Amino acid sequence: MSLLIDTAPKTVNIDGTEVRINSDFRTAILFEQMMFDDDVPESLKMPNAIQLFYPVIPDNTDEAIKKLIWFYSCGKDEHKSGGGESCARCYDFEYDDGYIFAAFMQQYGLDLESVDYLHWWKFRAMFRCLSDDCEIVKIMGYRSMKIDGKMSAKERQFYTKMKRLYALPKSQSEVEKISEIEKMLMKK
Repeated sequence: MSLLIDTAPKTVNIDGTEVRINSDFRTAILFEQMMFDDDVPESLKMPNAIQLFYPVIPDNTDEAIKKLIWFYSCGKDEHKSGGGESCARCYDFEYDDGYIFAAFMQQYGLDLESVDYLHWWKFRAMFRCLSDDCEIVKIMGYRSMKIDGKMSAKERQFYTKMKRLYALPKSQSEVEKISEIEKMLMKK
């Protein structure tokens, strides 16, 4: 499937039937946020995802899950194509919302809050192609920077500082785990 020659899909084929899928970018963002949310039990993630993506829940939930993952991946098998993200957690749609919003305004003149509909595949293509002068691109670069011995001491110090400054926050459950560990250590 190609955005250049095909129409971005609003349906998926499940067992020979075209089934409508919620294709707006907001749906996929909610899905991604849920998948990275440690506070949502794993057992609820896929049932919630099916409800999120499908206005009418298909009978074949296994196939529905495969198709929603295909849809979320923009019709690409990113492991085969080599087009995967260099750092899966270089951004967070909730934490970085202001940076992402500003980047779309800056580069495309697009107000994501007031746009009625934008297909997820188009949003994703635009997000991946934000220019280096957008603050979110700089921040993602800091977060994904590999600090190694080939860098000067000054560079290592700078990138270490930027990684700390722009680090994504830990989930509430991570914070609670760290707090519990600290409490146990304080007792000793």
